[in-house]
Amino acid sequence: MTVHFIGAGPGAADLLTVRAVNLLRASQVCLYAGTYLDPEVLAHCAPGTELIDTQRLDLDQITDQLVQAHRAGKEVARLCSGDPSLYSALTEQTRRLDAHGVPWDITPGVPAYAAAAAAVGAELTVPEVVQSVVLTRTQARSTAMPSTEALANFAATRATLVLHLAITRVRELAAELTSEYGPDCPTVVVYRASQPEQLILRGTLSTIADQVEAAGLRQAAVILVGRALGGVVDCAGSHLYDPARSR
Repeated sequence: MTVHFIGAGPGAADLLTVRAVNLLRASQVCLYAGTYLDPEVLAHCAPGTELIDTQRLDLDQITDQLVQAHRAGKEVARLCSGDPSLYSALTEQTRRLDAHGVPWDITPGVPAYAAAAAAVGAELTVPEVVQSVVLTRTQARSTAMPSTEALANFAATRATLVLHLAITRVRELAAELTSEYGPDCPTVVVYRASQPEQLILRGTLSTIADQVEAAGLRQAAVILVGRALGGVVDCAGSHLYDPARSR
């Protein structure tokens, strides 16, 4: 029996892959992060599936559940919010499963930043405006950031920034980014992208903190910063689609 790490996407029940839905239907045990998922996602599970909310479990307790289910001969779905490749503790969990001899695999999901960009109708890379996207987070009550990954280092590139787990520090982050991006740089916050409670706040680095604080946002939000978010009207044409390009 296998533990299937499944990207549950940004939360909407209809933003899972076909593979993810098929695995959920076939699994007898499903561990999920109740903090971030729309409960409708669990409707993909078969009747009688054992559902375990992990939001109040530590990693050792989660591992125990996975190992016990495997030893009982059950297929297990481990739902991760967004995509397992980002901030999912995948490395820590799979290392523990390897130590117990438990097989596992990974099914990717729609990442939260992609759902946020879709919600605001934005392409994060615009020709000759910005061609890079930085996915990062900040440190508050969380794991320390590597010293080489200071936000100022990323800001110097003026790439489109996607800040995860940062909503409670939005005011100080906006102040830190202003020197590179300018106070008028378009900034968007998307709370619970794709879910029924979705909320979109549009502003600039100088105004976004006031909006976030007025809305009382404390979690489950992505911050997007960059010139690509400003409704670029005039940009260079993409070389790929240039009629003059040799085909």
